[in-house]
Amino acid sequence: MGLIILTGASGSGKTTVAQAIAKNHALEVSVHHFDSIGVPALDVMIQDHGSPEAWQRDKTIEWLARLAPHVRKGEAALLEGQMRMSFVIEAVAAAKINEYKLLLVDCDDAARTHRLTMERGQPELANAEMMNWATYLRNEALTQGCEILDTSRLSVEQSAARVLQHLHG
Repeated sequence: MGLIILTGASGSGKTTVAQAIAKNHALEVSVHHFDSIGVPALDVMIQDHGSPEAWQRDKTIEWLARLAPHVRKGEAALLEGQMRMSFVIEAVAAAKINEYKLLLVDCDDAARTHRLTMERGQPELANAEMMNWATYLRNEALTQGCEILDTSRLSVEQSAARVLQHLHG
């Protein structure tokens, strides 16, 4: 598998898993973080793209177009970020990427709340809107037939190992 895409709501563990893979497997896979392109203010997203959703769609398409030449050369890549699965599926088709694995990194609301408040010090993100976003992504994964990696009770190492299984076939 040349490309693995991790999506999920804040606090799911996707960035932590990606960082662990980058740290321990840098020679085997390049790791990319969606937010590294910069996330503009809401009014800028609306002004430049029409809505936050349109911004996310446009940037998802941009990311996959950027990664496509590397994947075609047989280089392994991992992209993590908060992306709708429908946007990812559209973007890989537009970039003509035939082989990829899209995983939803998820956790239960109690684990998410603990991670956001205690581990990350971002209690403002442990709100109903984030829990609804997580539910939306979970339902989208079920509808799209995407695998869900529940990190609620897994260590970072266990979660990273499950992601790497897809890289190694």
